[in-house]
Amino acid sequence: MTRDFFLIKGWKERVTENSAEQYDPGKFERPSVTVDVVIFCLIDEKLRVLLVKRKHWPFQGMWAIPGGFVRMEESLEEAAARELLEETRVENVFMEQLYTFGDPSRDPRTRVITVAYFAVVPADAVSHHEAGTDAEATAWFPMDDLPELAFDHREILDYALTRLRYKLEYTTVGFQLLPDVFTLSELQHAYELILGEELDKRNFRRKILAAEILDETGRKKREGEGRPARLYRYRNDAVAEVKARRLFP
Repeated sequence: MTRDFFLIKGWKERVTENSAEQYDPGKFERPSVTVDVVIFCLIDEKLRVLLVKRKHWPFQGMWAIPGGFVRMEESLEEAAARELLEETRVENVFMEQLYTFGDPSRDPRTRVITVAYFAVVPADAVSHHEAGTDAEATAWFPMDDLPELAFDHREILDYALTRLRYKLEYTTVGFQLLPDVFTLSELQHAYELILGEELDKRNFRRKILAAEILDETGRKKREGEGRPARLYRYRNDAVAEVKARRLFP
């Protein structure tokens, strides 16, 4: 061991001992932390988000993203799952962290920083939802026809939609909106609903098939009056390939 090592070790021990004795937890103001959970789903030809009607002040009676305060003993992920269950009765949904919003005036109660999460799920994954203990009602709202929202939740949803559209370029997030098997037309339609624009059919199919992330099931599905369309399944082992190159360069 070098002399510098022992000097640093001794300094750390002294700082730790002295800091524990001198630190006053009331010296600094401490903001509260909340979590909000954005859940997207395709229902009736619309990209929709699950919202709750607030039961209490502030913004009582207004629609909001499911969420609430983080408890001292739980992680952010645990808080997000708990709040989602308490307010909507929805559980076992895979969520990923979206962004942190911390405008000092975003909550009239106190200084509140919120960590937003979002999930993209097929319609049958959340067929059951109802108002929990902290909400009057729950409902799916189209992203292009949202009600007036509480707090800064419109800003959060706009950011979530932008992130979702961006993720379409380099991840398989679009597949999470579909059932286990699907046609290429259904997949393209899901992309179009998220992007809000029409895509060239031939170009879309060429790029999707070239990405080698789908497996044919050997089955077909009749769509309209034309020939039955092939049914595909997303390859679970294709994640690395997608991360290595954009789906739509």
